[in-house]
Order: sequence, then structure tokens, then C-alpha cells
Amino acid sequence: MGELALALLALAALHGAGATEPLENDLEPGKSDGGRKPWKAAPSLAELDLDTAGKGAEWTSWFNIDHPGGDGDFESLDAIRFYYRGRVCERPVAIQARTTAWELPEEVGEVVHASPKKGFRCLNKEQPRGKTCSNYHIRFLCPLEHIYWSHWSSWSPCSRSACGSSGTQTRTRRCVNARLAVALKEVKCKGKAVERRACSAGPCPEPAWMEWGPWGPCSRSCGSAGTRVRRRSCKKTKKVPCAGPATELQKCPPEPCPACPGHTLQGTVVTAGGVALPDARIYLEGRPPVLLARSDAHGRFAAGGLCQDTPANVSAHRDGFATALAPIVSNGSGVAVAHLTLHRLEKPYMVLHPKAKVWVAGQEVTFCCKASGTPVPKKYYWYHNGTLLDRKVLRYSSRLVLRGVTPEQAGTYHCKASTEAGVTKSAPAQLTVLAQGQQSCKPEPEPSLVELPSECPQDAAGSRYYNVGRCPPTPCPGNPAKESGCGGGAGRCCGVRRMELREIPCAGSLLPVKVVAECGCGPCAQPRVLVQGRVTAADTGEPLRFGQIFLGGRKVGFTGYKGSFTIEVPPDTQRLVVRFVDRHQRFIDAVKVLPFDRRGGTVYQEVKMLRKKEPVELDGNQSNVIPLGEARGQEPIGELVLPAGTFLRPSGEVFKGTVKASVTFLDPRDMATASAASSDLSFTNAEGEIVPLRTYGMFAVDFQEGETGAALQTGPVEVRMDAGQVWMPEHLQKMKLWSLNPETGLWEEEGVLRPAGGSRGKREERTFLVGNLEIRERRLFNLDVPEDRRCFVKVRAYANEKFNPYEQLEGVVISLINLEPQPGYPANPRAWGRFDSVVTGPNGACLPAFCDSQRPDAYSAYVTATLGGEELEAVASSPKLNPNAIGVSQPYLGKLGYRRSDHDDPNLKKTAFQINVAKPDPNNVDETNGPIYPYRSLEECEEAPVSANHLRFYRVEVDKYEYNVVPFKESDLTSWTGDYLSWWPNPQEFRACFIKVQIEGPQEYMVRSRNLGGSHPRTRGQLYGLRDTRSVRDMLLENTSGACVEFKCSGMLFDQSLVDRTLVSIIPQGSCRRTAINNLLRDYLSRHPPVAENNHTAAFTMLAPVDPLGHNYGIYTVTDQNPRLAKEIAIGRCFDGTSDGFSREMKADTGTAVTFTCHERPAGRQSFFQRLLTAPAQALDEIRREMGAGEMRGAPPDVMDFASGAQAPGPTAARRTPGSRQRTGRSWGEP
Repeated sequence: MGELALALLALAALHGAGATEPLENDLEPGKSDGGRKPWKAAPSLAELDLDTAGKGAEWTSWFNIDHPGGDGDFESLDAIRFYYRGRVCERPVAIQARTTAWELPEEVGEVVHASPKKGFRCLNKEQPRGKTCSNYHIRFLCPLEHIYWSHWSSWSPCSRSACGSSGTQTRTRRCVNARLAVALKEVKCKGKAVERRACSAGPCPEPAWMEWGPWGPCSRSCGSAGTRVRRRSCKKTKKVPCAGPATELQKCPPEPCPACPGHTLQGTVVTAGGVALPDARIYLEGRPPVLLARSDAHGRFAAGGLCQDTPANVSAHRDGFATALAPIVSNGSGVAVAHLTLHRLEKPYMVLHPKAKVWVAGQEVTFCCKASGTPVPKKYYWYHNGTLLDRKVLRYSSRLVLRGVTPEQAGTYHCKASTEAGVTKSAPAQLTVLAQGQQSCKPEPEPSLVELPSECPQDAAGSRYYNVGRCPPTPCPGNPAKESGCGGGAGRCCGVRRMELREIPCAGSLLPVKVVAECGCGPCAQPRVLVQGRVTAADTGEPLRFGQIFLGGRKVGFTGYKGSFTIEVPPDTQRLVVRFVDRHQRFIDAVKVLPFDRRGGTVYQEVKMLRKKEPVELDGNQSNVIPLGEARGQEPIGELVLPAGTFLRPSGEVFKGTVKASVTFLDPRDMATASAASSDLSFTNAEGEIVPLRTYGMFAVDFQEGETGAALQTGPVEVRMDAGQVWMPEHLQKMKLWSLNPETGLWEEEGVLRPAGGSRGKREERTFLVGNLEIRERRLFNLDVPEDRRCFVKVRAYANEKFNPYEQLEGVVISLINLEPQPGYPANPRAWGRFDSVVTGPNGACLPAFCDSQRPDAYSAYVTATLGGEELEAVASSPKLNPNAIGVSQPYLGKLGYRRSDHDDPNLKKTAFQINVAKPDPNNVDETNGPIYPYRSLEECEEAPVSANHLRFYRVEVDKYEYNVVPFKESDLTSWTGDYLSWWPNPQEFRACFIKVQIEGPQEYMVRSRNLGGSHPRTRGQLYGLRDTRSVRDMLLENTSGACVEFKCSGMLFDQSLVDRTLVSIIPQGSCRRTAINNLLRDYLSRHPPVAENNHTAAFTMLAPVDPLGHNYGIYTVTDQNPRLAKEIAIGRCFDGTSDGFSREMKADTGTAVTFTCHERPAGRQSFFQRLLTAPAQALDEIRREMGAGEMRGAPPDVMDFASGAQAPGPTAARRTPGSRQRTGRSWGEP
């Protein structure tokens, strides 16, 4: 029986046992259900196309978002989608529910309602007298898309378009099959994929002219004679043209300007937000255009004497806004109207970048780019290796087509787009041109080393590393028939074509390992790219609950109750700009440029929001001054001067009442504010490149009417900056005022700050830089300087303190804050000026930083590294610098002044370092090998070998070791290989499983998990991998430690056909004896056969559960798109002993699955762990002998159908009564 049929039987069982007719609407948990309508019935079995479905369905994981209370237990599908986005398909076909004690509703005698369209609920009032609803969790059956026909396409155009002829039309449908190319069995849909029908273009009409169109406007509005044109079109057939001209020209008689004194033109000019715009110039379009009027303070204008009998247009012009055009509309009473909307000029920015390509000589290559902005860019320029291409020869626009490409045309291509607002430049794209027959993917794999277990002998060179090979994911030549140049296809990449199984002698046994034998071209991997994190207040850590999330101008979701968020990065994104908005307006909108890993997976990011300053009341009739500066004990950086009558309503009316003004200033003299700053302090220069700014402060403004709270605008206001706060004299001449574009995350120039003229009077002797702005749509401003003294800093992250080149960590977020140090006090910065974050790749990361060639300490950098929210440790700087450990040779290291954050105080954290960003001297050989590189040497920095100077972070953790039979680099998702023995069976979703082991003994012990195939016929008895973990001492319990040991989760293997219950053995080092097993875990395993016997007391063996059990069982399961992040979260929960907490302090007696007691063994006696290392075959035989031949005897013949929801026949374990379903924190029993 197929999985889908079994699932429907389970659904039928769920609806039995006296369940009443389900209801329609789904109320919130705990709310009354008065007035509910009946639910629509679930689809019957006859409505499911089982002929095309095959075994095309699988169950989701179990969900439990509500707990019984109020009116009952409610598990609505909408709520599940809210908390678990993307985990449930659009149209589930079945639903299954069980209590948390794994009992069906009919077994506990409860009336429930379930629908795959709505979800599940249990109402207390419908239960038998004296009984209330249990706590249920549910799962849904989802059809697999890859075995269903798609919808029919539209009929194609007729094959014969000529009139009088007949042809055929076709329509197609696809058998969607998402399985990997390496799958052993492809599912085929039944039926035809193409349908055809006859068609005809109809008889041929006689050619004839259509009616003349209306006369167009006169080329001259007034003053002199002009011309006007009207047109007609030919309705022709068989390419026979109509006789006569298609256009007609007529002279317009000259008219005086103005010629109609009794007529009036009236109109308005407003912004896109409906705010009145004063001082806009209104022109009558013509040659030349005629200035008619200017808009007043309310955005209104009027012009007399304009005749209305001729169609005409008017245009509006204002500095800082794009020109707008509108027709003049007459109402026949002598008054004509025109309404114009002006959009703020916004610099263009790239939304589509050209892609790197590999093509064979002679083929046609297409590059595409696209820019947005206001106005929309229409001029594009293409460059090859930095040289502008001839538009007339190549006839390009936003698309560049190279026909018959030659090897000479290989190289780098980029485009530029320009408007009156500025220029933007795309990222470069590399074109590789291969000769006929040349291969871009070599069949021989590159070297790739993995570390073998400690019991394996070293080679002749003393190394325990083994070469398993790898295929570099380089692009392969495209298919000209399928490639348009602008599509979002996956393309073709070099990848694994064939693997071989080898066996390595290790301590008397053979260790299996799969190595890459051959590489070849295939579809490129397309892993999901995600950014996850948490949004909290910068001052109190309060989470942003249900805040809105925007990508550009598009809302994509909202944060969770704890401020958490997940963002899927759109394909081809170069710069991820995200805006977080507090709906209650307690915080300033946070516009962040978040780092992400383009190769796939998840990057974790902590986002800080700046709290709005409490408003003060101002009198709109008077001039007001608001100080800008928040640092204690220091003078304000500047002030905002608001003249009397400057506050305006959207209509342009001057507001003279009480104003509630909130001006929040982010002061860079306070080091703690760096994380709350918006954007990444970048702007687009005249060449279209994104370049950095150095900030002296940001401020956000919010003006409201005192009584109504309505938003107010302002006319011209003055920003005054204290020149004494600018400690770098060269910055005084370059200081500018900027505003933030929230959609692009780029700062755009508002004006220049110039020295104030005249005297400030006797108030004080300070001198000011003064600039002006109008506060309208944008509310976040910046006092910044374009800084051209720029460098790159090379940083690498390692798995441990050994700094092995093969153990570099990828996906680590390296953050650098530029500091301006106090002269002579490098550890005491005066202010921060900029920050950047970069994600490490296979060759580390290069971070932009300000630098100086004359004064090494002009700028310093504060650098940190995080991986999934975990802080990595920097190399120590005291008591003595070790150049070999830090990664930088002397004397350059001394010039950099490297200091770890605990250099002066050992009690401080060790997770950051600070250096002087001394620009390298090209004439000094000691400074030409990193870690600082000139700004124009980014490529040199990115391609620097690991032997070159670089700065380092490393991961601090307890001793652990991981071995996979099928090699996989968790930091590079493209290295995943589809194989039955793969530790992670699905490259799109990674499920990490850990078991918590308590050890009572005088020391810390190594604990190993050995993971074999348990129930799948293709893997039974074969090794998946090993995990070794050292236990961590519980600081509150004497002679007690705990270990969180990873094991391979049970579930579908990579072919998604059958479930494998992994056979997991947990074996501690030393003379250890198992003394307790979690009662709930033992009960679960006994009720889900087959059961692995545990006769050997030196180990614990189980067939791993398929379901995510939780801390009550001592099992911790987390699913994520990034394997390392899933493991980090699971380990944090395991240490804490909870299902939703996180800790780095071991709580050994909380949430534990199994307990061992270990003693010091007598001299000369080997522990079971050592016997497993030295003679694993004999040790495993010992386990098998003790377990007996009946280990698998309890398994029913169709136990493989467990994952489909079918109850396996056979002996049934004793079930709990409904009254015994209450779960305690920990339950223990004898082994």
C-alpha cells in the first residue's frame, strides 16, 4: 500500500470515534466559538488523482503551537504558517493528530475537528462530562510537486499566421520532477505532455485605410506659426500596402501670447506623498517652453490669458525633483486646470547585474543589467575591461549582445546607467571564452583533506588527513538554445559525477570513506540563501515584537514575539537592504545592509534599534533651537535651528500652534551607538561606484501637531555643526549634509556645510559649519565626510587554535568598526566613524577600513567575529605578542599595534582585537604581503594565499570530532553529494539531532556516537559517521558532567523513498556503566519498534526516533537551512536542558536522556571505549552477542510505513491512561 493511501486511512481513523461535523471559521485560541459556520468537508479519496500521484506525498514534522486552556486546544493552519513559514505546502491533502502522549483521539475518547484546509481544534464543551481536551500536536500530508502534471499552458499562436491559410496550435504541460539527477528512479506522469488542434488565421481582408486620428498639438503654443500632424493606419493583407500617405501635416496659424485675456489656468504642485510644493516653475510646453507661473506656499499656481482651444501640456520644475508633465484640462467656463505631482530625485541604483558566463567561441553571448531610480534610467553604457564599447557598432541598450564571440572578447564586462540625478555602476561579470573542445571542468578532482579518527594510523608524513577530492563549483559552458542572458536559470556548474567507496585500515578494522572519482558538468546547486536574527532595542534589549520588515519598498513579513526574523534573499541580490519598522513608533526605523552568504545557507545577525527621544513642545510662532549631541560631559556636536513659521501642514499651510518635536541624535562619540546606526554609511559617487562615508553624527526628526498628532513638514531649516568637534582639519572643507534613501540604503547629498559668516555674538566663541535643508518625506539625516583614505583588512576564521589551513570556517560574520583614537591613547578612541560586515568565504574575508599612510594611528579598527550568534575568540596579545599565532610578521605587526580586548584587563571578553590601520608602504617589502591592502588592491586581498599575513579568529569549544563517510563541508552547501550514506539527506533543509548524556565521575570524558543504517535496506549496518564530544563539567554539581552528542537523525534518505531509523550507539570513554535511562524516551522507543536491546551496560543503543521529541526525552532536534546554525541552536538548548532556551553553561542533570557512572579503571584494563577504538569489530561483536539474535525481532514486517502515519501491527506497548498523561520535568528508571 502506498504512502498516500496509508495516510488517507490514518485520516479516516482520525475522523472516526464520534467526531462531529467540523466547523468552518477558525477562532484564536481561548476565544468563544459562537456563531461558527460548518467547515467544508475535506476532499474525498476519489478526488485525488492517485494514478498520477504515485507515492507522491510526505508528512510534515509535528506542530504544537497551542496548549489546552480556555475553550480547548487549537492548532489552526493559519497560525502554524505564521510561526513556521514554508513548512506546510499550499494544499495539504490529509491531517493527523495525536496527543503529546502519542495517543489517537479515539483512544482517549475525545471529540475533535480536523481539516487539512483549516487545521485542528478540540472544544472542551463537546467532551464527555468531567473531561477536557488533551494537548495535541498535528502534522499534514503534502503532495510532492515533482510527480504531478502542471497546468496546461495557453494555446500557442497558430503555426500559420498568414490569412487564408490553416495550421496547428499546441499547448503543453510539464511533469514536474524536482528529484536530483542522481536519483535512481524517476517518476513519470501518465498521459500526454502535448496537445494539438487545428487553427486558421481566417480569410484575407482587402487593404484599407483606417479613420484619420485627431490632430496633434501645435508645435508652437503661441507667438509664431507652427505645425501639427495627424495619422492613420493601414489595414493591409498579404503585405499589400494601402495607397496614399499615412500622415498629414498642417500649419498652425500664429497666435499672440497671451491672446485670451478672459481665460485662466489654475493648478497645484504636490509631492508623491501629497505635500504641497512651493516655488515650482510652471512651463507651457513648446519650442521654446514658456514660463507661465511659480507655485505659492500652498503649491497652487495661476496664469491668465491662456487660450483653451488647442491641446497643450504644462511641466513643473523644482530643484531636487524630477520634471513632471500634465495635460491642460478645460471645463468650458474659461478656467483650465492642471495638476502636477513631482517625485524627489533619487540616484539610480542597480537592480539587475550582469552574470558571469562561460561560452564556446562562435556562440552568441548576452549580458543584461537594469537600474531603477527617479527618473527611471534610460541611458546605459557598457564597458569591456574598463573601456567603453561603441553603442553604434553593438547597438546595445540595457542588453548587450555579442554575436560570434571570440577569445579576444573574454574579460570583464560591466554597465553604467545615468539620469539627471547621477550614475550607477553594476558589479563586474567575467566572460570566459573556450576554444572548441576545451573543457572548463576537469574530470580529475582537486585535493580535499578530511581528518580521520584518532584510532587511525598516521601516514609516512605523520598526518592523519586523507584526500577525498572535491570538484570546484566553477561555471560550465551554457546552452545557446536555452540561454537568453537575462533569465534566472540555475546554469551549469562543475560537480561530482562519480564517487568511489574505499576502506581505510583503522585499529584492526576497515573505516569506509567515499571519495570523488570524477568531476563533470551538471545543473548548478541552488541552495536557499537566508538571513536570520533578532531585532532588539539598543538600550534595554527589548525585542521588536511583530515589527514590519521591508525589502526595498515591498513588505515581506514581520518579526516574531521575541524579535526574531528570517529573510530569504532574492536571487541575484548584490546588496541586501532591509528596513525594520516599529508599528508603535517607539523606535527609529532601522535600515540595515545585512551580510549574507551567496553560496547558500543562513547568516545570523543581531539588529539594534534606536529608541525615539521623548518629544518636547515647541511654539510654532517662535524660533527654536534643538541641540544635537548625546555624549555625557561633552558639548553638543551641533544644533538644529527652526525659524518661526517653519512648520507646515501637508497642504502648505503654516502651522502656528504647539508642536511636539522629537529629534533623536546618534552620537558617534558614544561607542555603544555603532550597532544602532542605519545603513552601512555608503553613497554613490560621480563614477557610479558605492564608496564609504565617515560620520560625525546622525539624527532622525519627527514633528507632529500638539493636539491631533498629525505629521508636519518644515520649510528651510538650518543645521549648525561645531567645527571644534572635527579633529581632522582636512574634513572641514568636505563636510556635507546627507539624507538616507530607505529603499537603497544609500545616503544622498542634501547640501554642503560651510563656515558661518558674521559673528555669533557674545554667547560663545565656537565657530560653526552651516547647512540648510527642508524636512519632507525623508526624516533621517547625517553629518558625513567622503573619505578617500581607504584600505582593506584581511581576516580569516579557524575551527580551532591550531590554525590549520584546511580547517578555515566559512559563513563567519566579520565586523569592523572604524575608530578615531585619542592622540597617544590608541585604546581610548575619540569616536567611531564607520562600520562594515563581511561574510568569510573559502579564502577568508577582506573588510574595508579607513587608513592613513602618514600617521599609522590616524585611524584604528575594532574587529569582531560571530558564527550563528556565537562570538569567536581573537588571538591573545599579552603577556607577549606571538607573530606566528596572530598571523602577521614583524616589524609590520608592531606598526599595527595589535591588542586583544582583554590586553589590559583579563576579566574582559577575548572576542575582539584593535589595530592601527596603517596603510602599507609600497617601498617597504615587509608591508606588501598583507594584512592591510590598498583600496585598489581588493583582488589581491581576496586571492591572497593562506601563507600571506592575515589576522585571525578561532572557535573555542570542548574537544570534538566529526567524521562523515560521505564528505561534506558544512560551510559550503554546494559540496553536498546525493548518496544513501550522506549524513545530511536534504541540501535544502538540515535537521540536527543531539542526545544529552549525564556522566557521574571525577573528570570529563569523551563520548562517541556511532551511527549506522538501522532499517533502510540500502544502508542497514553501514556506517554514516562518527561524532566524538568531550563532556563539560557542571559547575553546580560535584563530580558530574554532561555531554551533548550529535547523532544522525532518522528520516528519509536522499531519494525520499523510505525512512531509515538510524542505529545509534552512545559510548563513553573510560570504565563507565549505564545507570539510568529517561523513562519517557524508553517508553517512546518501546512503543515504536523495532527496539534495539541495551544489554551491554557500557553503552546505550537505540533506533533513533523519527519524531522531534524534546527536552523531556533528552533529545534535541532543530531544523534550519544552515547545518551549523541548526547545530548551534540544538547545542544551546541541550546545555540548557530546555526545548526553547539557550545556554553555554552545562546543566548536566536537566533534560537528560541517559546517565553513566564512570570510575577510575584498574591499571592495565581497557575500557569499552578503548576496545572500540583498538578493535571495533570485536567490540561490536560483543554487543551483538549480548543483545542476542532477537534484536530486530520486534519489528513488524511493514515497519517502514511508520513515517507515512500507519500504525504498525504487532505487540502493543502498554498505553498511559488519560489521567496519566501529565508530563514531569524528568523521569528516570533503571537501565
